[in-house]
Amino acid sequence: MRLREPGFWWRPRPSLAARLLAPVGAAYGGLVLRRMARPGEAAAVPVICVGNASLGGAGKTPTALALAALLRDLGRRPAFLSRGYGGRLAGPVRVAPGRHDAASVGDEPLLLARAAPAVVARDRVAGAALCVAEGADVIVMDDGLQNPGLRKDWRLAVFDGAVGAGNGLAFPAGPLRAPLAAQWAHVDAVLVIGEGAPGDAVADAARERGLPVLRGRLRPDPAAAASLAGRPVLAFAGIGRPDKFFATLRALGAEVRDTRRFPDHHAYAAAEVATLVQAAARGGLALVTTEKDRVRLPADMPVAVLPVTLAVAEAAALRGRLAALCGIA
Repeated sequence: MRLREPGFWWRPRPSLAARLLAPVGAAYGGLVLRRMARPGEAAAVPVICVGNASLGGAGKTPTALALAALLRDLGRRPAFLSRGYGGRLAGPVRVAPGRHDAASVGDEPLLLARAAPAVVARDRVAGAALCVAEGADVIVMDDGLQNPGLRKDWRLAVFDGAVGAGNGLAFPAGPLRAPLAAQWAHVDAVLVIGEGAPGDAVADAARERGLPVLRGRLRPDPAAAASLAGRPVLAFAGIGRPDKFFATLRALGAEVRDTRRFPDHHAYAAAEVATLVQAAARGGLALVTTEKDRVRLPADMPVAVLPVTLAVAEAAALRGRLAALCGIA
C-alpha cells in the first residue's frame, strides 16, 4: 500500500518536520536535477511532455487528454506514452483495455487508451518507437518531466492552483521533486489548474522567468453531475488530493454524507470493496468515485463515476503552439 502524502507538504511555510527533513530533500533534489540535465534521445516524431514539478496529482491525465483532442483536431495522429505507474508490465506494450487491467498497466493508461493509442514503457525511448510503429505522428507523454531518456520537444508543467508548489521543499521534506527554481530551466510552459493563491504564486514565478502561463479548470461531466445533484452519497477516492474531489461533489449539489480517503493509485482489496458497499447500503447512500479509481475496482461494483475534462482559457494560443510543434502552418 502506498503512503498518503503528509499534510505538512502543502502548508505555505515549512513545519518543524519539514525543516528537519530538508537536508535529505536537498540531496534528493540534487540527484533529480542531475538526471534532468542529461541529454535525451530524440524520437522520430515530436514529443510533448505533460509533467509536474512535484509528487502527487495535479491534473496531468486530463491535460494529456485535452492535448490529444486538440492534436486530433489539427489532423494529427497522437499516441500516449506512459510509464504505467502501479502496473507490473515493464513494456513497451500497447494498452488494450479489454485485455489489460490497472494491475498490469496502471490506472491512467487505461483512461488514456480510450481516447488514442496508449503505450506503457519504463524505457521511454523504446516506448516512443512503439508509438511510432503504431502509427503516431506525435507523442503525448503523461508524466516523465524528470526522466532523461527521451528528448522532449515541448515540456508543459502542470500545477494544482489550490496547493501550487506546497512548502517549496524537495521530497521528503516537501512535495517537489527538486527545487522549483532549478526545474524552471527544464520547462517550456506552465499550466495552473484551478484557483488559489499558491497557484497564482507559481504563475507569477513562471512569468518572471519568461515562461508562458496557461490557466485551466476541470469541468465535471454535465450528465453525471446532474445525476448526483441532491443525491446522498458515500464518496471515496484514491487520488493525490481526495478532498478536492469531495469538494467538487458538494459544489455540484451532491449530499456527501460520508467520505473515505485512500492513497494515490491505491489497489483496492476485496475486503475494502466489500466494506465500501456495505457502508453505503447501511446508510442508504450511493457510492461515487473518480474515473481513475473506477478502473481499479471490480467491474460489477455498483458505483457512480464523475468524469471531468480540462478547459483551458488560452485554448487558441495552445492550439497554435501545438500546430507549430507539429509543423502545421
